[in-house]
Amino acid sequence: MNFFYIFIKSIFSIAALFFFTKAMGRKQLSQLNLYDYVVGITIGSVAADISVDLESHFFYGIIVMAVYTIVSILISHFTAKSIKLRRFVIGTPIIIIEDGKIIEDNVEKAKIDISDLLQEARNNGYFDISEIEFAIMEPNGKISFMPKSKYAPLTPSDVKVKVAYKGLCANLVIDGNIMVNNLKVINKDTKWLETRLSKEGYNNIKDLLLVTCDSKEKLTIYKKGEDSVKSGCLE
Repeated sequence: MNFFYIFIKSIFSIAALFFFTKAMGRKQLSQLNLYDYVVGITIGSVAADISVDLESHFFYGIIVMAVYTIVSILISHFTAKSIKLRRFVIGTPIIIIEDGKIIEDNVEKAKIDISDLLQEARNNGYFDISEIEFAIMEPNGKISFMPKSKYAPLTPSDVKVKVAYKGLCANLVIDGNIMVNNLKVINKDTKWLETRLSKEGYNNIKDLLLVTCDSKEKLTIYKKGEDSVKSGCLE
């Protein structure tokens, strides 16, 4: 009986956790600030607690999760409106390297170890600190690096080379299923896709793992059970 009760509570807590997480908005783990991180851990802990604690009242736990979610949403709303509040709740960026020199006071303020800073620099391709113009600790803890101009990689505009517009690729088939909405975005239909695939020798869409289409209507086809990729160009 206890097992069944825990199972049911777990299902409902997972559903509630999913709902509240969606309500707080989409953020990658690397984009979470300190407050978001704490709220996420707390809500997750409450969800786990109400799942396994037989003596806890399920709906009390849901109320706690709802309160945290509502407060988080309100704080996100008000911090978007007020710069002062945003600085207080989320924090501000901290310059920790300027003109190739480590600013020790700001490193201490950011509470980061020099070894960690050097490791982060190496992870971003900078083995020589003197090549860095600025390194900034963002409010979410991520460090952004800006190289000095003479060490920055060349871009097509630097050498005055014109490049063709690439655009985004549309996923037209995923795991044997046609993405009808994606076809509508590129102003195509299922019949057009089937005709193109047939010309490439693919008559059964269920055999395809992934089919993408770029801005020039070039298809890239991944077949299930095969490592090879076949690309087809518009005729």
